[in-house]
Amino acid sequence: MRSFDLAPLYRATVGFDQIADLMDRVLASDVSQPTYPPYNIEKTADDAYRISIAVAGFSANDLSVEVKDGALVVSARKADEDGGRTYLHRGIATRAFERRFHLADHVRVTGASHTDGMLHIELEREIPEALKPRRIEIQKSETVETDKDVVDAKAVN
Repeated sequence: MRSFDLAPLYRATVGFDQIADLMDRVLASDVSQPTYPPYNIEKTADDAYRISIAVAGFSANDLSVEVKDGALVVSARKADEDGGRTYLHRGIATRAFERRFHLADHVRVTGASHTDGMLHIELEREIPEALKPRRIEIQKSETVETDKDVVDAKAVN
């Protein structure tokens, strides 16, 4: 018996689980998924999410956050400014990247902040009033009067 690990399906999605669409997207893309830069997706409330991306070495001016065609696109490009420095070891990667996150319907980006080498992107799901469940009031029917010919059970005993 063969089992499939569906964890890669949830790496690049926020707020929905349309498996058929994700399967098509995963099968159409390359087998190797980019791992740079590392990121977390967390659920901060019932309809709120946060994507945190480790962007050490990048300033806020080097980063770009855009929403286009139902996808959140985070990219970074660092200008080559060595300033005459000679590195003996360069372990902090500042290579350019572009990371895409496919957003569900009604999910919008509410803000982004860059602190301590982390880029935090706040997302919120806003369900329109027409799609929200609504409570239907049940009307009570008028009480039915009993026929005068029917004898009350308490009266007989």
